Amino acid sequence: MGARITSPTGAESARILGVGAYRPQRVVSNEEASRHIDSSDEWIRSRTGIVTRHWAAPDESLADMAQVAAGKALAMAGVAPETVDCVILATFTHLRQTPAAATEIADRIGAVNAAAFDISAGCAGFVHGVALAADAIRSRGGHVVVVGAERMTDLLDLEDRSTAFIFGDGAGAVVLGPSTEPGVGPVVWGADGSESEAIAQTPSWKALRDQPGLKWPALRQEGQKVFRWAVYEMAKVGRRALDAAGVRAGDLDAFIPHQANARIIDALARSLDLPDHVVVARDVVTTGNTSGASVPLAMDALLGAGTVRSGGLALLLGYGAGLSYASTVVTLP
Repeated sequence: MGARITSPTGAESARILGVGAYRPQRVVSNEEASRHIDSSDEWIRSRTGIVTRHWAAPDESLADMAQVAAGKALAMAGVAPETVDCVILATFTHLRQTPAAATEIADRIGAVNAAAFDISAGCAGFVHGVALAADAIRSRGGHVVVVGAERMTDLLDLEDRSTAFIFGDGAGAVVLGPSTEPGVGPVVWGADGSESEAIAQTPSWKALRDQPGLKWPALRQEGQKVFRWAVYEMAKVGRRALDAAGVRAGDLDAFIPHQANARIIDALARSLDLPDHVVVARDVVTTGNTSGASVPLAMDALLGAGTVRSGGLALLLGYGAGLSYASTVVTLP
């Protein structure tokens, strides 16, 4: 009989050890965000719940924001950067096809021995990253940094009434490491590629190259279609994640969904029958929709405000372009 591949030996389980965030200093009101469209502060608040959002300065790069968030997460976790085994960046606003922005971030934070790669799953990307990190730790051990970072203003058309006022910039990060107790539940994920154009960048980079004079590619979305999909389908995904983790809604301390729209968040909370004691993240009100950065930013905000306890259970739910989704239950750091 021929040689056999050795089965890897890693940690018994994984959990989140630290979280960090970065929000640009510039705070943009609804009045400013809607300056080039037919809208108002009252309309934006009533339709989305958004009051303000943060926009990056011209010299504030995606890597700059990610570096700060990752550094804070490492400090909270008490993990030395040189011991990090892997850096995963969830983003779709890194405008260079290659190299992956994660490699630059790993170098900046001192994770000199780490593997580093980007994942692109839109607003669901961060939760995908957490699931991949947990599996890596169970396989190999070590520590993994997962960052969600977006510079949405690079793909924002300020004259598009469906998107101009929705998005903000920022970065959030977590550090995961070995644990003797399960700290990340089984992931429930998937995608409906038949609706992939519901949220998309148009035109493509190829069209921009081949047809000089085209308007700069920007993010477009079919808002009503995405709203209905999120409200009616994502509650099912959240319930499946709870079942997979073996916990009930009443066992949760927090519900941290993608911060797309306050009306969607409220509808999901009702559909999940969350008890009153479960804290529902509504970071969207002051931060806007930061796509792949929204879940870790919201997690950091809840922990920083002291509204949820360390060691409590949280249901994470990401969904968006693709149409992709991912959900899991985690123990909060």
